[in-house]
Amino acid sequence: MKKFVFLSVGYQTPTKEIGDAWMKWFASIKDRIVDGGSPFGPGMEITKDGVRQLPHDRAAIAGYTIIKAESMEEAVKIAKSCPIITGMRVYEAMSM
Repeated sequence: MKKFVFLSVGYQTPTKEIGDAWMKWFASIKDRIVDGGSPFGPGMEITKDGVRQLPHDRAAIAGYTIIKAESMEEAVKIAKSCPIITGMRVYEAMSM
């Protein structure tokens, strides 16, 4: 199986309903989870031009999860079942 990194997009202060939905989702994919990940706090971006603070809002990368799946299509299907805030980015973790 391949590994896929899910990056959750969109932060909002968690409510009980949001927390419950995420826990239910994690339980439904527990056999696929490689790394359950964690939520992210505010971040910084470092470029050749300097450093800037990243807003912690609905456009922010808000956390990650790593799963195993046979294909990108299967990973996308799993991501679609997630209680996303704004979006979910899915990347294959390539072997080295």
